[in-house]
Amino acid sequence: GGSPASSPVLGGRGRAAAGGSSPPGHAFRRVTLTKPTFCHYCTDFIWGLAGYQCEVCNFMSHEKCLKNVKIPCSCIAPSLVRVPVAHCFGPPGLYKRKFCAVCRKSLESPAFRCEVCELHVHTDCVLFACSDCRQCHQDGHLDHDTYHHHWREGNLSSSARCEFCKKTCGSSEVLSGMRCEWCGILAHAACCVIVPPECTFGRLRNMILPPSCVQLFSRNFSKLHCFRISENLQTESDEDDDVDGSTQGSTKDIQISTDSSKQTLKIFDGNDAVKRNQFRLISVPRIAKNEEVVEAALRAYYINDDQQEYELQTFTQQVLLSDDVINRNDAAEDSNLGSVFRESVPEAWIIRAKPKDEEVIRIYPAWLKVGMAYVSLRVNKDSTVQSVIKEVLPLLGRQTECLQNFKLVEVLMGSKQVQRMVLDNQEPILNRLKDIRKTSIRQMNQTRFYIVENSKSIVQVNLFVGGLPPQLSPEEYTNILKEELAIKTNVVSVSHVYQAQGAVVLQISCFSEAERIYMLVKDTVVNDKPLNAVVIPAVMASKIPQNCCPLLVFVNPKSGGLKGRDLLYSFRKLLNPHQVFELTNGGPLPGFHTFSKVPSFRVLVCGGDGTVGWVLGALEEIRHKLVCSEPSVAILPLGTGNDLGRVLRWGAGYSGEDPYSILVSVDEADDVLMDRWTILLDAEEPAEGAENGIVEPEPPKIVQMNNYCGLGIDAELSLDFHHAREEEPGKFNSRFHNKGVYVKVGLQKISHTRNLHKDIKLQVDQHEVELPSIEGLIFINIPSWGSGADLWGSESDNRFEKPRIDDGLLEVVGVTGVVHMGQVQGGFRSGIRIAQGSYFRVTLLKPIPVQVDGEPWIQAPGQIIISAAGPKVHMLKKSKQKQKKTGS
Repeated sequence: GGSPASSPVLGGRGRAAAGGSSPPGHAFRRVTLTKPTFCHYCTDFIWGLAGYQCEVCNFMSHEKCLKNVKIPCSCIAPSLVRVPVAHCFGPPGLYKRKFCAVCRKSLESPAFRCEVCELHVHTDCVLFACSDCRQCHQDGHLDHDTYHHHWREGNLSSSARCEFCKKTCGSSEVLSGMRCEWCGILAHAACCVIVPPECTFGRLRNMILPPSCVQLFSRNFSKLHCFRISENLQTESDEDDDVDGSTQGSTKDIQISTDSSKQTLKIFDGNDAVKRNQFRLISVPRIAKNEEVVEAALRAYYINDDQQEYELQTFTQQVLLSDDVINRNDAAEDSNLGSVFRESVPEAWIIRAKPKDEEVIRIYPAWLKVGMAYVSLRVNKDSTVQSVIKEVLPLLGRQTECLQNFKLVEVLMGSKQVQRMVLDNQEPILNRLKDIRKTSIRQMNQTRFYIVENSKSIVQVNLFVGGLPPQLSPEEYTNILKEELAIKTNVVSVSHVYQAQGAVVLQISCFSEAERIYMLVKDTVVNDKPLNAVVIPAVMASKIPQNCCPLLVFVNPKSGGLKGRDLLYSFRKLLNPHQVFELTNGGPLPGFHTFSKVPSFRVLVCGGDGTVGWVLGALEEIRHKLVCSEPSVAILPLGTGNDLGRVLRWGAGYSGEDPYSILVSVDEADDVLMDRWTILLDAEEPAEGAENGIVEPEPPKIVQMNNYCGLGIDAELSLDFHHAREEEPGKFNSRFHNKGVYVKVGLQKISHTRNLHKDIKLQVDQHEVELPSIEGLIFINIPSWGSGADLWGSESDNRFEKPRIDDGLLEVVGVTGVVHMGQVQGGFRSGIRIAQGSYFRVTLLKPIPVQVDGEPWIQAPGQIIISAAGPKVHMLKKSKQKQKKTGS
C-alpha cells in the first residue's frame, strides 16, 4: 500500500467509513495517500489522494469497493480455518514481487516461505500467520474422502486469469486473486465463492497421492520431519527467528520517530513474550489517551477486539509476579482525559486482558459427525470443563451419551506447530482462559476448544533406519538397535528388514520414544558408518481411487546446481509432499517402501544419469517386495551428459521449464522397455600400491549398467574430470562449466599414445574378436554417448542389426583417441564398429581406467563379464504429440 498520513476516523471500529457493512474484521480508516496506491480488491489505482485502509492488516480499497470486499482481516483469519494444519517454513530468503499474507506488504527483506503451500510471510509476521497449510494426510482421527478447495490469496503472476469471469485476477503490485492449492484453479476473491466447494485435484488428479489415503501420526515431529525436508535448510530456526524477527522486523514498519510530539513504545503481549524478549513497536503521539495506546497495541498484535476489554501495565522486573495493572481505563475518573504518559515514561509496556465474570466461548465438534462448525456457550466462574461438556452434548444431538466418553481439548493453532492439550474435567474454564491470556493475548486469538470422543486409537509411527551393516538377521538388527539406541522392545518392533541395503523399518507405538530414537539416530555411528532416519507415512492402498496412478518423485538436489532444490519445492507444492523424496536423505529405499503396497504407480527421477542408475538399481533390488513390481520410470535430466534423458526425449538438460508442464508430460508419456546389464569385475591380480608387500586380489564386484561402459581413453577423461570435481565441488554447478572442464582435460591428452588393443582381449558370445588399433573400447546400450553423440552411426551395415534399447544386444565401438572422440562429438565421424552381442568377456592384461554410466575407476588386471540383467525395465518416453497449453 501507500504511505498513509493520519486523518480523522470517519467510521467506527468494525464499520466501513462509507457507511456500508464492513467485511469481516476490518477496521477501515480513511487515509490521505502520499503516493499512488493500488486497491487490493480491484487492483486498479486509487485515483485522487484518498483511500480506505484497514488499520490492522493494511488492506487498501476504493470507497466504491468497500462493500464488495470478501477477504477477511488477518485478525479473524484464524477463526475461519476449518482444519488447523501447521506450516513448514524453510530458511529466510529473498522473494521478489511477493507479498506477506499477514500484513499484505511487499517482501523487501528476507522472509519465510512454506515449503508445502504458497504462504509467504515476513520474519516478524510469522507468529501471526494462520495454521492453514494444506492437509496432506490423516492424523489418526480424521476420516473423510471429500476435499474442499484450499484457497490461498495472492502472489499470482500478473497474467493470471479468473476461471469464471476470464478477467485478470493476478497482480505484481498487490496481494490479489485466489488459487486452490490442490487443483490450481484461479479466481477473484468475489468469484471463488460461486465455485462448488469440492475439489477434484484438477489435471494432475491421477498423479496425486490423495491425502485421505495417507496416514501419519505426526505429534512431536515438526513438519520438516514429516515431509523429510532436509534440516540443513534451516538456519537456527524456531527460537532465533522469533526473537530476531519481532525486534528487528517491527522497526521496518515503524521508524523510530525523531518527531518530539511522538514516542515509540515496546509492547509485550504477555508473560511468554517477556521471557523471550519478543515485542512489537508502536508509535503514538505523546498526548495520546490511554484507549488510543491500547488500540494501537492491539492492532500491532492483529487483534481487533474492543479496547475497553484491555489495559496497559508497565514493564518491571516484578511484572510476572503481580497482577496489578496501572493506568487502567477505569482506574480514575480523569484517566480517559489525560495522557498515558507522565514525567518519566517507561519505554516498555505489557497489554493485559481485563478479568471477566462470564464469557462466550466457541466449542468445535472436532471429528464428530454433526452438521455445524461450532457451538457458542456462555460460561461463568462456576463453569468447569465437565459442565461445559455436559452443556455442549445436547446442542450437538448427543444428549443420550455418557459424559465420560468425551473430553475437551485445547488446541493452539501456531503457524509452525499445532499443539493439543487435554483439559482436566474439574478445571474452571474461566481460569483457563485467564491463564492463556496472561501468557499471550496473541495465543488466545489462536486457541480453540474441541470436544472429542474418547477413542482407543493405536499410535503407530513408522521410522526408516538406514546405514546398518548389510546381510544381518532381524534378531541381529534388533540387538544392534538395543545396544546403540536403547530401544524399548515393548513399544518398538522391526516391521520390515532390507538385508541387502542394511536398513530396517521400525514400528513405534509411543510418540516420545519415536522422537527420542529419531533424534538419537542422527548422532549414531555403527561400523564407522553414520545411521540415518526418515519418518515415513503409511499409505492405505485400499483407499486409492481405481484410476489413480500416483507419481513417486525422487530429486537429487546436488544435481543441476540449485535447480534440484527449486524442483523439490515445486513438486511438493503441485503434488502431495508425501510422494516427493530427497535422495540425499536416505536414498531411494524410503520412497519405494512407502509405495510398496500401492497397486499401480510411476516414478520420476530428477537427476543425472548416475542418479537414474542409482534409482533403477534400488528398484531392481526391492521389486520383489513391491505390489507394483514394474513401475515405469520417467527422467527429468539435471546432470551434465543426460544421455538416457535425450534418448527418451526428455531433453538435453533441465533449463527452467514449468514443473506443472513436466508433470503433464509425464502423465502423457509412452511406456517403453529398456535393457539393463550386469557387469562382473573379477580382478585376478592385486591392485597397484599394495602396502607392506602384502598383495591380495580385489574381491569380485558387480555393477549395473544402463547407458554405456567405457575402457581406456574415454574412462581416463571421465576419471580426470571426477578428480577435478572432488577437489573443487563448488565450481561444478553448471553444465556449461562441466563440459568446459571435459574439453580442457581432453586437450591435455591429445599427444598421448596408447595401445589399448594390446592390453585387452575381447570375447563376444563365446567368440574371440580381434581388436583394431584403438585407445578406447565402449559398450553402448542406448543411441547416445558423451552428451548426445551418435557413436554407432546411422549408416546401414549388413554385419549388424539396427540397434534398439530393448533388443537384448550391446554394441561394441572403438575410438582411436581424443581427436576421434572430438570428431564424434561434433557429428563428423562415427566410432569403429567392432561387434554386437549379448554376452561379453574382456580380459585386462594391465590396470586400465573403466567407467560405467559416468562413474570411473582404475580396474586391476583380470576379467570383466557383461551379461543381460534380469527383466527389462519399464521407462517412460516423452510423447511426440505437442502438449496443449493447460496453464501453469
